[in-house]
Amino acid sequence: MMRGELANLNKKSLFVKLFLVTLISIITVSLLSVAITIRMSENLFLKTFSITNEKLLGQVKSDLEAYNNAVATSATLVAQSSGVRKYLSSSETDSVSLSMQTYAMTQRIKTIISNLSAYDVGVTLVGANGRSYTTDPWYWTVTVDELNNHEITKRTKANPREILYQLYYDRDQGGTEQKPVLVASKALYEQYTGKIYGTLYITFRNQDFQSFYENFTSEGNDVLLMSSQGQIISSNRSELIGQQVPSLLHAVGTQEKSELGSKSLSFEGSEITVLTEYLPEFDFYLVNLLDRETAMGNMVNVKTMTLMIMSIVLLSLIIVYLITRKMTKSMRELVYHMSQIPTSGFNQRVDVSKSGYEVEELGNAFNYVLDELNVYVDRLVETQKEQRKAELAALEMQINPHFLYNTLASVKFLVQQGNKEKAADTINALITLLQNTVSNVQSAVTVRQELDTLKNYVFINHVRYGDRIRVNYFIEPESMDYQIPKLILQPFIENAFFHAFNHKEEGTILIMISVQDDHLVCEVNDNGDGMDIDSAETTDAKILPKTKRNRKLFSGIGIQNVDHRLRFMYGDSYGVDISSVIGEGTRIKITIPLLKQEDEDEKSRQTVESKT
Repeated sequence: MMRGELANLNKKSLFVKLFLVTLISIITVSLLSVAITIRMSENLFLKTFSITNEKLLGQVKSDLEAYNNAVATSATLVAQSSGVRKYLSSSETDSVSLSMQTYAMTQRIKTIISNLSAYDVGVTLVGANGRSYTTDPWYWTVTVDELNNHEITKRTKANPREILYQLYYDRDQGGTEQKPVLVASKALYEQYTGKIYGTLYITFRNQDFQSFYENFTSEGNDVLLMSSQGQIISSNRSELIGQQVPSLLHAVGTQEKSELGSKSLSFEGSEITVLTEYLPEFDFYLVNLLDRETAMGNMVNVKTMTLMIMSIVLLSLIIVYLITRKMTKSMRELVYHMSQIPTSGFNQRVDVSKSGYEVEELGNAFNYVLDELNVYVDRLVETQKEQRKAELAALEMQINPHFLYNTLASVKFLVQQGNKEKAADTINALITLLQNTVSNVQSAVTVRQELDTLKNYVFINHVRYGDRIRVNYFIEPESMDYQIPKLILQPFIENAFFHAFNHKEEGTILIMISVQDDHLVCEVNDNGDGMDIDSAETTDAKILPKTKRNRKLFSGIGIQNVDHRLRFMYGDSYGVDISSVIGEGTRIKITIPLLKQEDEDEKSRQTVESKT
């Protein structure tokens, strides 16, 4: 059954076309729906993201401004502290005075840095006199000499009125790893003279600084602080810290520094949406990066979506297959019955009682044509039978009159000799021969009946010409009841008697009938003079004699008539085949199908249907 279904699918049938068109339409609609849904979801997500993250960035900006205010307040208080100024600018070396100055300075610093108590920061002071102070020497491990020679200090002294926020890489305690630190630096100078007497450093480790925005980040949604020179100062992605990103700086730098805006650009090989906020107190850009692919991947589960589409397509495949198959079932049955006509005849009527209107109309027309063809074939069969009987009757009338004359002359001679018994037997044989050939209207007889006719014919020839030509019969018992055309062997027996032994004085004719490979094979063999096959005439691949003498071979029904008759009745694969060798004899082989009486009638009908 499965092979039949696959065979139907391989054909360009209506079912296959409807099935494919419907299936492709469903798949196309499904894919378009998914694509539109994803696109709409993406647009909605990006719009929602922009609105939400604008508020989040506003919150981060407020927190950073609060931190900057605390730093600025602390820097102002440090700058206004006389104790701090004396400690950083005094050149006294007296231990008592130095101790008093140090104590006054540390007390003041402890009071000042209370403003920064909300943040985990470190405070370092470096004076022009070489003195320094730090609240936590382990928080920032840099030395005074390193600070004095560092770019952070140089830029701070170059801008004494500003608080500068800069990135510094600090060594850990083992000295093997550098950790990013955000440094807020402020030059300490005298108001009247402008002389710088020290520098204030407020350090904030990056992992602590990330607390401002880490609650707002997720996979594909990153936050970073970028300086106006394009250096990334802080980020939830530590691998980005310290990198120079001119392309990103250009994208965010074109935005008005007083506005919050969003842009789309390519960053590190991904399409991202960028939200920026300028922080003038820091001279930083607060940047929010959204990786669209990652964000949409988190929002839309590709694996789940793929499984869903495949499930929809599979379900659609089953539903479409069942519906289309049911819709085209009656049409396929009609086509099947039509295709069976060449092999099964005109009996393939179609049941259209449960079909649609169109198929019902086609089926009724098809059944009508079949009925008309059956009537026509039946009439044609009867006509062919009558025609064959007429042809056979005409052929049977060709029995050589000289045969009758000679037979009657032989009977007269036997009577004159007083051999009345043999004369009576000869007359009885002639009567039986004429009854079987002329009076019997049947076109086919059994092998048994044909043998009776042949034996009478051979008996008459032996009476006329003597027993110099012997006839032997080898007949399989199982072949006796099969049908053969009437008078199919007589012409070959006649030819053997009158033309096969012109040079040889005596000989033997063998008549053999057997069943071979679903065929009935009849052979007439003689060991007579033989003939030259190369000089023979061929008709439809059947070898027939060509010489003047051999034209007499067409006495009786005639060999050509036998061959034509067999091919007309049974097809070109059956007929007469002749082989002969000069001096050795001739072999006649007749091949016909295995038929009994009912088979003969059905064969006639099938022959007519195939020709119709």
